[in-house]
Amino acid sequence: MAACYSQNNVTSYDNMDILVITLQAFAGTWINGFIISVLCMAWVKKKSLNSNEKILLFLGCCRVLYLCIAWVSSFLQEIYPLCYQVQPIPRILTASQSFLNFTNLWVSACLYVFYCIKIANFRHTFFTYLKANIDRMVPWLLLVSVLLSLVIGILIYEVAQEAQFGNFDFTSLGNLWKLSIRVDEHFFPVFLAASLGFAISFMAVIFSAFLLLFSLWRHKLRMQTNSMKNHSMDVHIKAIKYILSFLFIYTINFTCLVLTLAYATKEANPLVFLLSVVQYAFPAVHSLILIFSNPNLKKTLLRALPCVRCKVCKR
Repeated sequence: MAACYSQNNVTSYDNMDILVITLQAFAGTWINGFIISVLCMAWVKKKSLNSNEKILLFLGCCRVLYLCIAWVSSFLQEIYPLCYQVQPIPRILTASQSFLNFTNLWVSACLYVFYCIKIANFRHTFFTYLKANIDRMVPWLLLVSVLLSLVIGILIYEVAQEAQFGNFDFTSLGNLWKLSIRVDEHFFPVFLAASLGFAISFMAVIFSAFLLLFSLWRHKLRMQTNSMKNHSMDVHIKAIKYILSFLFIYTINFTCLVLTLAYATKEANPLVFLLSVVQYAFPAVHSLILIFSNPNLKKTLLRALPCVRCKVCKR
């Protein structure tokens, strides 16, 4: 480790990269840490958690770990590149980021599917079965998400072990890696499996959102036909707004993923920097929307903010 020293020829993009990553990692860790603390206190108080709270708690833990490891990896790559090349540090960081990254995506997709099954209204036998058994299926869905992500993480670790890290650069700027060399036949199965995982999770989110839209549209037609309104209609409209905002964020994130892959071999430029900023903001922004879409989390946050302002004023 004696070779681990700071490199002086750090470019302006590297400096901005480290600054933005640090700020976004801090914000994302604080937001997801808030979710974890509130749900853990509710768990201790009630001695149990519902399915929605279980998914949120698990997702919050994954994102905190992901942001911490991503920040450490980026800091070592930019400030202490020689230290980053000391084996097995790059392999461990690469595999850990891959595992937590895919866990984050799959658990987020599970949350969308859970909302769809709970909120949407369909009389199909299979959908009725899912609605009646979704609470018992949630732990299994989380377990499958972890196992699939673990497989990807192991594959990435094996590839990283055989690759030269001077040429193979894995960065976790919002869910992806950047290749600075030609992907040969040895790497292709891993990247194909990873890309398939990204695509499946994204399609699950889109499919769930459209099912919710269709369910809301049918419910609205019934209300208009009967010339009556109720609280359920308002709840459905509010829920679908949050789902559409989730879908909008996921679409931006997926678009940035595709663009970053397209510019993977390019030199640092403002567009690549902007893409990295948007992708690193995803865990924080998405979790913030989750807080405001959850009545208990929103109430706790709004109740805590005046206390924060008071403490600042006293100082």
